[in-house]
Amino acid sequence: MATAYHNLSDYDFNSVPDASAMRFGIVVSEWNFNITGALLKGAVETLKRHGAKEENILIQTVPGSFELTFGSAQLIKSEKVDAVIALGCVVRGDTPHFDYVCAGATQGIAYLNATTDIPVVYGLITTNNMQQAEERAGGKLGNKGDECAVTAIKMIDFSCKLKK
Repeated sequence: MATAYHNLSDYDFNSVPDASAMRFGIVVSEWNFNITGALLKGAVETLKRHGAKEENILIQTVPGSFELTFGSAQLIKSEKVDAVIALGCVVRGDTPHFDYVCAGATQGIAYLNATTDIPVVYGLITTNNMQQAEERAGGKLGNKGDECAVTAIKMIDFSCKLKK
């Protein structure tokens, strides 16, 4: 469903499992930090609201969105996390750079999801302009960071249920 028809911060609180025993890695791009910082804040606040302990939230930064795959892979290899949230923001410019960064990051995150046992949540905002990014980072469309945190909790719960 398109974000324009769904607030990223709207969800049924009671549908989210308790996160108190879960460990989260968050890899966040420094590029467009006015946006990614807001996504990070939303994700951390949502994780804590569902019981995640601050010491179980490992935050690492990477220079840009293309590096989210490497950062996510390193968090997985650390064996310190049960899920990774990858947060980035790419705003379309005048060159095809946007397409290459978005495709590379998307394919890399999909590859990690297909080849590892740790879920990597796709928190890459790809927009045509900065206003669209702001609307998805705590603006009128909510915060993609909230949505990613809820997804991470649910995916850890999903994985745990299969291991029983």
